[in-house]
Parts: sequence; C-alpha cells; structure tokens
Amino acid sequence: MKTVKIKDKEFSLSIKADDINTAVSKIAKKINKDYKDKNPVFLVILNGSFMFASDLFKKLDIQCEISFLKVASYHGGTTTTGKVKTLIGLTEDIKDRSVIIVEDIVDTGHTINELFEILIPQNPSEIKICTLLFKPDAYKGKIILDYIGFEIPNDFIVGYGLDYDGFGRNLGDIYKIIE
Repeated sequence: MKTVKIKDKEFSLSIKADDINTAVSKIAKKINKDYKDKNPVFLVILNGSFMFASDLFKKLDIQCEISFLKVASYHGGTTTTGKVKTLIGLTEDIKDRSVIIVEDIVDTGHTINELFEILIPQNPSEIKICTLLFKPDAYKGKIILDYIGFEIPNDFIVGYGLDYDGFGRNLGDIYKIIE
C-alpha cells in the first residue's frame, strides 16, 4: 500500500492520478455537450480546486470564461469549521449568465449553500455545481450537484490540490488519512 506522511499524519493511496484524469475527461465531455452553444462563466473555488480546474479547462472546447473565488471552511485542521469565510470576492457580472461553480470537494455543503446566497441576488440564469469529489454521507445540503467525478467515503483526504494544514496539494494522487 502506497503511503505518504504529511506533517504529523499518515495517508494511504485512495485515487490514482490516472483515474482522476479519466474522471476529469468524463466531466469535460458532459460539460462540452451541455454547453455547446453557450458561454458559461466558471467560478473556481480556491485554493483546493486549482489542479482540477486546470485539468478540466484543458479538456473544454466550448466558449467560456473563468474566474476565481477564495472561500474557506477548513482552517488548519482535518474537520470543517462549518463557517464559510469569503476571502476574495466575485468581480464578474453574472446577470443572465450560466454559472458553473468548480469545487475540489463537496462534503457538508456549507460552502455551496453560502455561494448560492452570494450568487442568487446577482440574477444568473442558472447555477450548476461541478465537483471532483463528493462525500454523500457528510452532505447536509439540498442543492443538486450536477457534475461529480467521484463519490467517496467521509474520510479526510489530501493531494491533487487538497491539503492538510497547507501541505500535500502538490501530490498527483489523492490519499486518505490513516486513523
């Protein structure tokens, strides 16, 4: 079993880079089909989504725009605080636009709910959610996720943009914590 140590924690391999690439390709294919003659704006949630967004955009062949929001509900630990802190806000006009939120992971749904509260008053024509990872057992939201790469257990994970206390984002594979 392939493992890595990040700071004081051990992690074991959960999702290989090749499998991630396959999932990203499937998501891109579906978005390309759904938005063939549209011009959506993608709102990428930083920091964790940067690798996913980069790989996804290389596979999109539609006309689109990209912008970045920085929000956080994890603050240096392995569990969410439940409080979303918006750090860098939206500067694009999204009125009457199709908006696709790009997330690295959706677990409790607090961040998605907060984003909807911020975006809905700006009158987009629609808001879709695209996430590489989804934890259905942790999800408390009611918002439907439109594009999902993987459904995973409620484990703490790192790699492919996701971090533990700022470390591990650079790993090409995804690892889960060994308890």
